[in-house]
Amino acid sequence: MTAPRILVLHAPGTNRDREAAIACEMAGGIAEIVHINQLAAGERELAAYQMMVLPGGFSYGDDLGAGRLWATDLELHLRAQMDTFVARGKPVLGICNGFQALVKAGYLPGWDGASATLTFNVSGRFECRWVRLRPNQRSSCLFLRDLEDDILCPVAHGEGRFIPRDAETRDRLVADGHVALTYASVSEVAAVPNMSVDVAIEESAGYPANPNGSWADVAGICNAQGNVLGLMPHPEDHILAEQHPGWRRGERGGLGLPLFANGVRAARAFVG
Repeated sequence: MTAPRILVLHAPGTNRDREAAIACEMAGGIAEIVHINQLAAGERELAAYQMMVLPGGFSYGDDLGAGRLWATDLELHLRAQMDTFVARGKPVLGICNGFQALVKAGYLPGWDGASATLTFNVSGRFECRWVRLRPNQRSSCLFLRDLEDDILCPVAHGEGRFIPRDAETRDRLVADGHVALTYASVSEVAAVPNMSVDVAIEESAGYPANPNGSWADVAGICNAQGNVLGLMPHPEDHILAEQHPGWRRGERGGLGLPLFANGVRAARAFVG
């Protein structure tokens, strides 16, 4: 069976391109890192690929807010191509800065471009730590198919706090299965330095398991069709057993590779 072609979109400042490409190839795909300007200039066509990954980094230096300028480029230069790509049901995965761009370009949650946002962490600082992600068994997200085990992987962001616009949006996110991944408690919980106790309890009770204070511990959401997934943590950083922080102590499991494998599996339906 021919392996699907996967476009790993590069923009100025993104720096997780190679890790994302390696994860896609380990999952059975053929990954190509393509600069956004190549698509804008017509040197590459999104339609030629069966899956798309927007990797993490600091696109455009995070000027005007994380992912905002990248989202603007998507809207100005790739809107028609991406709309068609998403409508056909092809898998799209946005990680960290890529998640931010998909939210701010209106692809997540997908019904209203202003229905949610990703903003500054409650802690007021950049958070870099390993977290535990729990798949939502009620979600229709294709990236989560048959995924029952938690995923362990790192976060590295300063603007990862997911906030829905209002109560109606919150209800819809839950009722329609848009919440794909949530932060789950870990065995070792560090102290909360330099954070107001009131803020920690009221807005980020799960810190540091929930590193940014996202509403309902949301770590990732998908669109209604289930083919677009965005998440703040970095599953591409735990695709080998040796990358587990407790590997030398015999700890195993929690690989992020199944997310990519499910995406590649779904992408095969569009080959040929």
